[in-house]
Amino acid sequence: MLERLNRALERIEDDLRGEVDVAAVAREALTTEHHFRRMFSALAGMPLSEYVRRRRLTLAGAEVLDGRRTLLEVAVRHGYGSAEAFTRAFRALHGVSPGEARRTGAILRSQPRLMFRLTVEGSEDMRYRVVDKEAFRLVGHKARVPLVHEGPNTAIEEFVRGLGADEHARLARMSDQEPRGLLSVTDNIEPERAEGSELDYYQAAATSEPAPEGMDTLEVAVGTWAVFPFGASADEMPEAVQRLWADAYAQWFPSNPAYRTVAGPEILRVEYAEDHSGAEGELWVPVERA
Repeated sequence: MLERLNRALERIEDDLRGEVDVAAVAREALTTEHHFRRMFSALAGMPLSEYVRRRRLTLAGAEVLDGRRTLLEVAVRHGYGSAEAFTRAFRALHGVSPGEARRTGAILRSQPRLMFRLTVEGSEDMRYRVVDKEAFRLVGHKARVPLVHEGPNTAIEEFVRGLGADEHARLARMSDQEPRGLLSVTDNIEPERAEGSELDYYQAAATSEPAPEGMDTLEVAVGTWAVFPFGASADEMPEAVQRLWADAYAQWFPSNPAYRTVAGPEILRVEYAEDHSGAEGELWVPVERA
C-alpha cells in the first residue's frame, strides 16, 4: 500500500506542468479517485488540490527568481491562463507578486515533495464492525454548514440549539432501525474535505416512515457500512469524535485495504450519560469492498 501511494505521488510530480489526472493518479494507488482524495487529505493534512497548487507555485517560484523566462511564460508553463490569475495565486502562497519577487529577490515559500513513510503507530486498536444494510430513509432537519476539523463547529451548535429539546425527542421517537436514536448526518461533502468547505448537516432519524410536513428527507441506497463505536468523557468531547473521524481515514482504511470509501452520508450517533459525565456512540461510514 505504501509503495503504491508513493507511485501516485510520483505521477503527480510528472503531471505538475500539465493537467493532473487524478483518476490516473488514483489508479497508481490501486483505488478510486473518491477514496484517494479522502485518503490523501487524511494522511497529508491538506486537500490534494492544495498540495498540487503549492507544488506548482513552488516550481514556478524558482523559475521566477531564475529570470530566464518572462513572467507570462512561467505562468503558462505552470497551468495559468493569464498573468493576472498567476499573480493572484503566486501572491496567495508567497506573499508577494511574481514581479516583486523577481525585482527584490524576495523570500519565497516552498512546498516540499511529499513521501509517505512507515511509522510505528496504532498501539491502540480500533473497534469496528461491517454492516450490509438495505435502503433506508433519514428524516429530520437540514442546514448548510462549514466543515471544521478541530474544535467546536459553531454553525452546527447554533442549528442544533435552534431545534430545541422537544424536536430532538420527537426525532428520536421516529427512529425504528439502525443506526438508532437521534443522528447527526453529514452529506454532500467535497471529497478532499478542505477546512471551511460546506456540507449538508442533518439532525435526523433512520426510519421507514415518510417525513412529516416541514421535515427534510434523505433517501439512502442499499450499501455497506464500516461502523466505529466509541466512548469518551465529557471533557474529551467533541474532539474525541473528530479524532475518530481522522483515525478512520488515516489508520483504519490504510490498515484494511479490502475496503474503501464511497460517496454517501456519514452518520454519527452520540448518547450522553444522564449525569453528562461522558458519551458513547457510533460513526457509520459508507464503504465498498475493494
